[in-house]
Amino acid sequence: MTSVAGEAWFQDPALQRVLALLNADGGEARVAGGAVRNALMGLPVADIDVATTLKPQQVVERAREAGIKAVPTGIEHGTVTLVVDGHPFEVTTLRRDVETDGRHAKVAFGTDWQADAERRDLTINALYAGQDGEVIDLVSGLPDIETRTVRFIGEAAQRIAEDHLRILRFFRFFAHYGSGRPDAEGLRASARAKDKLATLSAERIWAETKKLFSAADPSRALLWMRQAGVLTEILPETEKWGIDGIHGLIATEQALGWAPDPMLRLAAIVPPDAERVEALAKRLKMSNAEAARLTAWASAPTLPDEVTDVGFDRLLYRHGAEGLIIRLKLALASARAAAAGDPVAMRKSARFSTLLKRAENYTRPVFPLSGGDVVAAGVPAGKRVGEILKALEDFWVERNFKPDRAALAARLDEMIGSSF
Repeated sequence: MTSVAGEAWFQDPALQRVLALLNADGGEARVAGGAVRNALMGLPVADIDVATTLKPQQVVERAREAGIKAVPTGIEHGTVTLVVDGHPFEVTTLRRDVETDGRHAKVAFGTDWQADAERRDLTINALYAGQDGEVIDLVSGLPDIETRTVRFIGEAAQRIAEDHLRILRFFRFFAHYGSGRPDAEGLRASARAKDKLATLSAERIWAETKKLFSAADPSRALLWMRQAGVLTEILPETEKWGIDGIHGLIATEQALGWAPDPMLRLAAIVPPDAERVEALAKRLKMSNAEAARLTAWASAPTLPDEVTDVGFDRLLYRHGAEGLIIRLKLALASARAAAAGDPVAMRKSARFSTLLKRAENYTRPVFPLSGGDVVAAGVPAGKRVGEILKALEDFWVERNFKPDRAALAARLDEMIGSSF
């Protein structure tokens, strides 16, 4: 018998209270999905989802009677969030698909655990744990947990036809949990249906892609996505650029303890072309912050082979640190990948490391003068004020930001006197 009863998260009094509440008086509830999967794989458990035979309104009524806060987070789809001692638990009524179109599913509530399991996507995501902690496997998910095999439930093509996003979920879960080669049937079905991804919303595609990029090592998944034509479908920018850079980046991340950064990983496999990157961000409907960060990288200058600290500070001032940090990390990863037996690459790697630290600790100096100072010196408001201010700023930058306000004011007087 496989059990999660000894797990600390399962013994949490808040979870046990929820299970006891929903299992009373003819109801039945089990922990479902990711928490069971991660526990069996020895991975951290974060969110805990519960499946139940009770209808959503019954869940709400029981919670109210027990003094538990119930939030109707997705009640039309059968989901109610119960909050116990500050811990949220998503409780979802068992469902079966009535109608699917590849994007949305119409569901009916039910009490059939087998039907609920079979409507899920992957075997490793369809395991349950009863109130006693015993794991209930209705779709042969336990053998796949042991071999770290990511496999669709039933026929892969049918699962994908029900929801085309499952193509990306297949590769995303392979990136996080898979081992060896992806399941052959799932790979073939994903390749055949890749054009269906175009029917999905950009938000769904980007959210799923970002989760894939968040895996500890997404390189194998990206390689198989490329082989299946799926990567080109969602990121055509990668087709001629290639994904080779991702391998060195992952190795560097692991060696230097960098946390997985989806935007950095994306930058490693698309060309640093500001116009194309802006179009990519718009197409995928990235957040403003994500789009700005990616564009800052693509717009940042290529680092010279030899750059002094002072020269680099000027680049940081002119272009900002954010884009240059991404440039440096990718350059460092590339240099480290080539460093074995190559003294030039080793020197580059050391230099990039130094510059990266400088960029990460950079505080942009504040230019001491403003347009008001130029007007106060006697220059009429207008275009000339901006021209003078820019010339003064250039003067200040080229002198390594050292001239103070008094020195710049004196320079301003000289410029006005010489009819700048």
